[in-house]
Amino acid sequence: MRGRRYSTGQYPPSSNPEDLRQEMHPTSTVPTSTEFEENVESTSRMTDQSCHATNEMLFDMDEDLEDTTVVPDDEVRVEVPKSGMEFESEKELTAYYKRYAKQEGFGVRTQRTKKDDDGRPVYVTIGCARGGKYQPKHSNISRPRPTTKTDCKAKVNATLNKNNKWVFTTVENAHNHSIVSPKNRRLLRSHKCLDEYSQRILNMNDRADIRMNKNYYSSVVDAGGFENLDFQEKDCQNFIDRARSLRLGKGGGEVLNEYFQRMRDQNDGFVSFMDIDDEGRLRNVFWADARSRAAYEYFGDVVTFDTTYLTNRYGMPFAPFVGVNHHGQSILLGVGLLSSEDTHTFVWLFRMWLYCMNGRAPKAIITDQDQAMKNAIAIVFPETRHRYCLWHIMRKLSEKLGSHSQFSSGLKTSIQAALYDSQTCTEFEERWGQLLDKYDLKGNNWLQSLYHERTFWVPVYLKDVFWAGMSTTQQSESMDVFFDGYVHSGTTLKEFVDQFDNALRKMVKVETTADYNSSNQKIPCVSPFSFEKQFQKVFTNAKFKEFQKELMGLMCCNCTLVSKEGCISTFDILDEISIDDCTKTIHYTLDYNEEECELKCACALFEMRGILCRHALRVCQLKKINVLPDRYVLDRWRKDEKRRYTLIKSSYDDLRVSGDAQRYDVVVKRCMKLATKISSSDERVNAFLCYVDEFDSKCDDLTFGSKSESTKVGSNVVVDKGKKILSPHVV
Repeated sequence: MRGRRYSTGQYPPSSNPEDLRQEMHPTSTVPTSTEFEENVESTSRMTDQSCHATNEMLFDMDEDLEDTTVVPDDEVRVEVPKSGMEFESEKELTAYYKRYAKQEGFGVRTQRTKKDDDGRPVYVTIGCARGGKYQPKHSNISRPRPTTKTDCKAKVNATLNKNNKWVFTTVENAHNHSIVSPKNRRLLRSHKCLDEYSQRILNMNDRADIRMNKNYYSSVVDAGGFENLDFQEKDCQNFIDRARSLRLGKGGGEVLNEYFQRMRDQNDGFVSFMDIDDEGRLRNVFWADARSRAAYEYFGDVVTFDTTYLTNRYGMPFAPFVGVNHHGQSILLGVGLLSSEDTHTFVWLFRMWLYCMNGRAPKAIITDQDQAMKNAIAIVFPETRHRYCLWHIMRKLSEKLGSHSQFSSGLKTSIQAALYDSQTCTEFEERWGQLLDKYDLKGNNWLQSLYHERTFWVPVYLKDVFWAGMSTTQQSESMDVFFDGYVHSGTTLKEFVDQFDNALRKMVKVETTADYNSSNQKIPCVSPFSFEKQFQKVFTNAKFKEFQKELMGLMCCNCTLVSKEGCISTFDILDEISIDDCTKTIHYTLDYNEEECELKCACALFEMRGILCRHALRVCQLKKINVLPDRYVLDRWRKDEKRRYTLIKSSYDDLRVSGDAQRYDVVVKRCMKLATKISSSDERVNAFLCYVDEFDSKCDDLTFGSKSESTKVGSNVVVDKGKKILSPHVV
């Protein structure tokens, strides 16, 4: 993902609560009052019931749009939708159309979404909320409910093009009904929003026994009138009713501890840790099952870590450790629930995770730009390369620099060019200094702070590290979205863990399906080159598609030999890249060692992603290289690699029908008995190991390729059995 923009010149409104209420500080990790903290993450859900007035009912019925976005009034009119308009993301497209809808006076909803085989949206239809026909949901036709449906045809269809841009394909702007007057547009459901600041005030007043009518009126006074609020009294009542039902119950922490104990009894590889305060109340919790711990042996080199607020009724941030498997899919490597997001808490969580993984730290980790995380990583993972999520930084460009007079006419493009086109650190620093001078931004504190931490996020400083194709915390965020279908703000701790297993069960099914497809389906080659057949044979389908994308790109590369010293040949490569219907030529340098058959390109795609770049493939074509060395076929992407974690039984994966898993279980149990029998004698142990080595050499196809230590750890119960664990405070 890249920085967000509209080709029409319109930018989406910020969803940052700071833009709505300057008095609020949502990023604070240590609130000052428990009453003020409770249920901050709860989302106000506007229902179709409890209407106080006829006009309210008229605009609320049957309207829906997921992920309601704040669409503030703007003095600049929003441009009318037209075919061909482009957007960086589906969210930007939706935000733009909602701004237009609010300006014109109609509600909107997502009518249709189409996804590809990987579950990524590729087509969407957003239309008027009054579109479609009324479909009664009850059998009593003598008492029909009021409806706003008029079968309105106003809508926009958008598709994801080859450049990963959303483009309007067809647009219909005509409505078959009257539009809503400006003073009543706030009543349209898709334009309502009960922001976090108002939620805090409403919840605090309710705990002080202030009646709803006075509670709501305080918001009216604060906003300067009813017309300045994007919600109504019934929305506040719905929120308070929900908040009251979510308040802390008893026994959650104790039930969670009992659940973890049962998991340990079922599987020795299950590990959990609880952080308890002096009162015996649960503060933080971490757990990882045997499958996740075994998967870390293969995919623990690069990890993303992000805290989100999907979580449970206690408001504990959901903190997953996420890797990427051989298909490029998210794979869970452990998870925590945290009471706060300060350095001390992150240090505790990272240490528990490191202990769980036998002291093996990841080689690289991606997080958002959080100082507490940065401090904790430096303490617990001092040798790990830390990277900030680039997308989070680029998303802030409009917020931080959007008011600049030349933001859309050169500044944004200059920043992107400095980031993505610089091939050396010196080149980036020169370009950065030039744009600061050109746009008079030397005094900008935000840009100064970014430059000071440039080694954490600028791509050219990170080219020497393997990132498995990840540059953002998108893997963690996609994991959050995945679990969102199973847990919600009303989920208790016990329910959270149960539903957590259900979500992981589905994730295992997705990976198993991809394994089957890669083993039984073959993607045809697109060239006569022998090295394409080499990768077709061993790579998973998803990674072979990435290889083919680079292979097709070599047609746009012009390769010239510029020098040769001994066995080292240096090539200049001109790569024509198309961006937004524009073509630009980028110069790369590649060194080829003929004796070692080693290729080193300035783009560093192989070093960062493990996929050979088009420039290297162009040289392979020129030098008539038919088969590439094994170093360019990473085991990480192979479909024929047998991985031990797929054979380990877990609470969410029933492997009883798997013959491989049954045989694995038999061998493990037999070896454990034998280990107990021979462990008292060095002579017997050495003899047994000789037998194992001999057998291993005769049947390499049965090895699992794992050389790591055992995943079993010692006792991991951190509290006394007789001590009752209290539920956590609401964050």
